[in-house]
Amino acid sequence: MDSPRAGAAGITSPGSLLPPYGAIVGVVLHLFVYFVALLYRSDRKVKKQDAPTPCERHCCKEGPIRNGHVGQRPPSINPERLKDFGEEDYLNGDVKTWEMKIVSRNEELLRDALDPVTQPNSRSSQPTYNKLIRFEDISAAAFKIQSGVQKTPCMYSRISKQYGMDIYLKKEFLQYTGSVKERGVLYLLTSLQQEQQKKGVIVASDSNFSMAVAYHASELRIPVFVIMSTSTSPARVKMCREYGAMVISYGTTAKDSQIHARRLAQENGYLYLEEEDSAIYLSGLGTMGLEIYEQVPKLDAVIFPAGGHCGLLAGSAAALKHLNPHIAVIGVESESFPVLQQSLKIGHPIEDQACSNHQFYGDVSGPCFGTNSLQLTGKLVDKVVTVREEDILISMLRLLEYERATVDMEGAIGLAALVAGKLPELKSKRVAITICSGNLELPLMRQCIDRALTLDNRVCKFSLLLSDCPGDISKLLEILTREEVRVLDIKQEHMFVISDLFTIKVTCIIETRDKIHTAQLRNALLERYPTMMWMER
Repeated sequence: MDSPRAGAAGITSPGSLLPPYGAIVGVVLHLFVYFVALLYRSDRKVKKQDAPTPCERHCCKEGPIRNGHVGQRPPSINPERLKDFGEEDYLNGDVKTWEMKIVSRNEELLRDALDPVTQPNSRSSQPTYNKLIRFEDISAAAFKIQSGVQKTPCMYSRISKQYGMDIYLKKEFLQYTGSVKERGVLYLLTSLQQEQQKKGVIVASDSNFSMAVAYHASELRIPVFVIMSTSTSPARVKMCREYGAMVISYGTTAKDSQIHARRLAQENGYLYLEEEDSAIYLSGLGTMGLEIYEQVPKLDAVIFPAGGHCGLLAGSAAALKHLNPHIAVIGVESESFPVLQQSLKIGHPIEDQACSNHQFYGDVSGPCFGTNSLQLTGKLVDKVVTVREEDILISMLRLLEYERATVDMEGAIGLAALVAGKLPELKSKRVAITICSGNLELPLMRQCIDRALTLDNRVCKFSLLLSDCPGDISKLLEILTREEVRVLDIKQEHMFVISDLFTIKVTCIIETRDKIHTAQLRNALLERYPTMMWMER
């Protein structure tokens, strides 16, 4: 039997089961450090979320966000036009693009085509955005202005058979103000800050640009003032007022009107607008090239008017060359005012270039107005040709006869290159021609068509001597009737005829069908009247 002392030795005391005091302190310290670390990491995450991202910091440098937050996604543009783009957001009426990747090599062509040029801005002048014009800018402009301008047709023309190629005419003269300038003007006006839109804009000319500004500013409820010289035709003044602009006649020359407009802009806070080659304006004009590519498949070439104001040529070339670098882009300008050719030759805009103030020449004879357009043209345009005034007039006549289109010089100059035979390499090709303007006043139109009929050998003049006997003039009229010509005018002269006493001089102006008909009539008259004098043009 065991003793009671031995049983007590086998029982363990409760205090020996507890951990030592030092171990408890260590565990508590570990837990404290762990919670401090968690709190520190949570605080850093909150700070990172509050801090702006590099992209947001970049946007803040560009200017304040007025049309929404960066996180908002605008309505998507046509997916076909965004195949190579990154994410886009509309900021203050402009488009800021953050590029993710570049798939097409054509984007490098546009990037190398133009070096940004910085120009000083003034409070009363249009801000100059001389950034690189990109295809995304043109596509975004097309989306922005699609409800404000017409998507004009680009239709196959019956003129094609006469020149041995498939000709498609882009009829921009069907815009509300009759000019392609509406595209650039509308995108420019919608890109202005709301504060400036409330103050208003002012222009100083009677050009298509001013007409487009007058109309679209009124539609956008932007106060618009147009300063015109006293020599401006009443029809232009009336038209501009009907568009909704406040028209002020000032000065005898365009320069006087411009000085007065700038002074009014400085005194009243208006924005003085003039046609220049900012990226916004060029992007708006370039939307026409985008439409031509969509409307006419398998194009070989596109012909544009050139001259000093080559913004349409430069902007459209940027769009076309991005979509298909194999499309030939060709510019046409007047032989009397080869502004673009000379500027490209010396590498910078010509400052003292002679130009015509006559309404017939319009913007074609104006000075070269921008380095950006000139550089884009030099890089992207394949060819620039010149045509005579006679070729332009015949082109106006062809468009009136075949297309029932009444266009001005700027609208007809593209077809004039084919009339003059300056582009033989386009035979059997598919060619689009831009008919970009149709603002021709009635008296000038009548004068141009009459001169074109004469140049086309369809209105002719001849004189001959007849004896002053009854029946001689009737015999002449019988010949004209037999040859089926139309007599426009006939005169007989007695007093200043240096010949026999009983001789009269008869002068006739007649209209024929074509050159062959004219030759037949001439031969018939020479057979009957050998002394006939045919007035050569």
